[in-house]
Amino acid sequence: MKTLGLTIAVVMIATLAVTAGPISAATSSGPYYPTPSWDQQLACASAANCPRFIVLSNWIDLAHPSGGAAVLDRETGLVWEQSPDTTSYEWETGNATSACANKNVGGRKGWRLPSIVELASLIDPTVAAPGPTLPAGHPFTNVQHNGGDYWSATTQTFFPTAAWTASFYDGVVHGIIKTGMWPVWCVRGGMNADQY
Repeated sequence: MKTLGLTIAVVMIATLAVTAGPISAATSSGPYYPTPSWDQQLACASAANCPRFIVLSNWIDLAHPSGGAAVLDRETGLVWEQSPDTTSYEWETGNATSACANKNVGGRKGWRLPSIVELASLIDPTVAAPGPTLPAGHPFTNVQHNGGDYWSATTQTFFPTAAWTASFYDGVVHGIIKTGMWPVWCVRGGMNADQY
């Protein structure tokens, strides 16, 4: 009976030891993935000591052979293309959504159109036109800001034939007919309810 009790105790301790590792690993923050903080700004004395954006050096592709194909926004926890494509797509046909879904940035799939809230989180309202209306010290390149908007995944509820876009020329969000042609700036991480 003592042997049976000892065996059961050893099995229970081993089970707890095995499950403790993955659970703690899944809940701990790594160097690239801090807890998103949509309701607050990073509390930093200076951007040099506490940057909002981190270029992900291990994300390598043909356009970024030395790495840096993607950028982590530490404030939201989202990962953005470092250099969005300049090709324009129609939203209504699904081409804009498909363009992101088929992206291979840094050797990774799983990209999507951002919601308008996510896309607008990149706008710095203190930067005046003609932009780009991005936060100071941002690491992005190739951002269209000469009157060009970027599609979001968000449909206008009061005008369902239009979708929201964000302009990095003047920092304003617009509703544009879904048959228009605009570029996309794809994102990873988080999830939104605006995908169709």
